[in-house]
Amino acid sequence: MKKSRTLSQFVCQICGNPSPRWIGKCPSCGEWNSYVEERVERRKAGVVEENWRSKPQLINEIEGSNEQRISTHIGELDRVLGGGLVPGSVVLVGGDPGIGKSTIALQMLDKIGSSDMRTLYVTGEESHEQVKLRARRIGASSDNLFVFAENSVENILEQLVKLSPKIAVVDSIQAIYTEDFPSAPGSVGQIRECAAKMMQYAKTHGVAIFLIGHVTKEGTIAGPRVLEHLVDTVFYFEGERDHSYRILRAVKNRFGSTNEIGVFEMQETGLKEVKNPSEIFLSERPIGSSGSVVTPTLEGTRPILVEIQALVSPCNFGVPRRTTIGIDSNRVSLLVAVLEKRAGLQILGQDIFMNVAGGVRIVEPAIDLGVSISLVSSFLNKPIQSDLLVFGEVGLSGEVRGVSRADLRLREAEKLGFKKCILPRINKDRIKPSISSISLIGVNSIENAIEVMF
Repeated sequence: MKKSRTLSQFVCQICGNPSPRWIGKCPSCGEWNSYVEERVERRKAGVVEENWRSKPQLINEIEGSNEQRISTHIGELDRVLGGGLVPGSVVLVGGDPGIGKSTIALQMLDKIGSSDMRTLYVTGEESHEQVKLRARRIGASSDNLFVFAENSVENILEQLVKLSPKIAVVDSIQAIYTEDFPSAPGSVGQIRECAAKMMQYAKTHGVAIFLIGHVTKEGTIAGPRVLEHLVDTVFYFEGERDHSYRILRAVKNRFGSTNEIGVFEMQETGLKEVKNPSEIFLSERPIGSSGSVVTPTLEGTRPILVEIQALVSPCNFGVPRRTTIGIDSNRVSLLVAVLEKRAGLQILGQDIFMNVAGGVRIVEPAIDLGVSISLVSSFLNKPIQSDLLVFGEVGLSGEVRGVSRADLRLREAEKLGFKKCILPRINKDRIKPSISSISLIGVNSIENAIEVMF
């Protein structure tokens, strides 16, 4: 193989964009002061690795894989994965420090190891003894679970070849390095090269690999954006430290839905599955309080009932405040403008605070009507019936548009004892009376919904 030559260049630590000199603002991602000098090794043109040589094939001549998924024996994790782990896949898990990334990984390896499959936990930040302390706390004691404290990706791959595990976890990708790249661990180049080597091994040996990643202060996985493009699946652990509930959300999944979530509760013995999150999120709902509305949201294939809370109060300063937790603030501002213009409510000059109880984050437009009704309820100081459900999308003209899978939402509400539902008229006309025992009230505009409710 021809010799390589070493060069020095500046690389953005956010997106990986290179530059021959230092610049203050990255032209690719717009971040300031993100360029760091790195030594890079470039091979001369014409050099192709033997492992990457292949020939074009007709799609009808390619033999599809019939290998079944590997169950993690954790129902919520299997749901987010799309039914289990696909052999040869690479999964990237990100989240805040202490959120539960290492805990769920160790629990998963222990349960898989209990089914006579060899697993390997690679730690680049802890010693064997520290991992043992966590394993003892969560009760991980499988005879097929191996622990390896190492930072060199070459040594890690060597042990993977020797042990031949079915599942491996690398904690974390920012802590390991490759000797082929002259740069510090955690740099853009090191993360990219190490992830590429792990991905190549996973694809050629059929081993499922979990990569645990740190996140930046903005909440995104630290390292170049190409890292998320490289892997097959990207998960984010969400949750507040003040709450015991954790949400595992899929933002990319080549083998399943990208909207699925798994709900866990952090306990002393590790993460415990929450099989009925709707009941948990509504367990502390206040009865007879204005501004509280229950709305069903669809996360992948799972309907979840959540409580939306609104507080509308007079503004004591010139500029009214808008504070939202769990809901897009721009969406709330849009709905406030619709209520002012279409429903005639003098609400734009009020301070508005909104929250989704339980620490859930919702981006689905089907909660628009629930958000609007909670704002009106708080503004008029009139509580809403405790057995009433509200959902629907609201347009700029004040119209209430239909949403998908209304039948699933109603079935979930029926299980928890809801008796009445305000929904888009188009959804009401399409639902058969035999599907649900809930009394349905169809509305076609926000004014119509307010008249029915208040």
